[in-house]
Amino acid sequence: MPKCHNFCQEYAQVIKMLGNGRLEAMCFDGVKRLCHIRGKLRKKVWINTSDIILVGLRDYQDNKADVILKYNADEARSLKAYGELPEHAKINETDTFGPGDDEDIQFDDIGDDDEDIDDVNIHFLLSYTNWSPYTFFHAYF
Repeated sequence: MPKCHNFCQEYAQVIKMLGNGRLEAMCFDGVKRLCHIRGKLRKKVWINTSDIILVGLRDYQDNKADVILKYNADEARSLKAYGELPEHAKINETDTFGPGDDEDIQFDDIGDDDEDIDDVNIHFLLSYTNWSPYTFFHAYF
């Protein structure tokens, strides 16, 4: 087992989200690890595929680690510029549309369908409540 360097921490890139607070990550030391998201990060920091994370290595299990921190794209670029991440590391860009990329999107004007939607809602409620239209009208209007 390799000796822990840098306080037993390693940078990694998320390969796959597994659910239940677990993910698969490729650490930049070349080892693929099953990582556990700490309770402090759960439901507070959303981790996605290809995000750059910091993991804490385990002394007793080399193929498992714990997620300590998630880096945003700017922080990851800074780490790459400082030489902490290898050159082949691809930084996750959350902005999928660049400036001006939405010019080709066209929306059709559907018109005033609000009355039709209200009619559908009333018919839906009447069919599931077994009320007469008279009872429904006096209950809601």
